[in-house]
Amino acid sequence: MIKREIIIGFTIGLLMNIVGFILCIFIFSTLSSRELSFIEMIKVSVNNDSLGSLIALGAIPNLIIFFLFLRKNNVYRARGVLLATLIAAICIAISKFGGS
Repeated sequence: MIKREIIIGFTIGLLMNIVGFILCIFIFSTLSSRELSFIEMIKVSVNNDSLGSLIALGAIPNLIIFFLFLRKNNVYRARGVLLATLIAAICIAISKFGGS
C-alpha cells in the first residue's frame, strides 16, 4: 500500500516535470526573436548549456503538487513527488557537469 502511494506520487511528479519542461520550451520559443520549433529550441538550449535551467523551471509544478499532497495529508505521495524532483536534480547535475 505504501509503495503504491509512493509510485503514484513519483509518476505524478515525473509527469508534472515533463509538462512544466514542455511549457517552458514553448514559452521561450514564442518569446525568442527567431521562430524556433520545439526540437530546434531544445538543440539551442543544449548548445547554450541552458538545458539544466529549463529542467529546473519545469520542476516548479512539483512544488505545487508537493504542498498540495501535504495539505491533503498524502505524505507518501508527497515523498514520491520529492523523489521525482530529486531525479530532476540529478539530470540537471549531469547536464551541467557531466557533459564534454
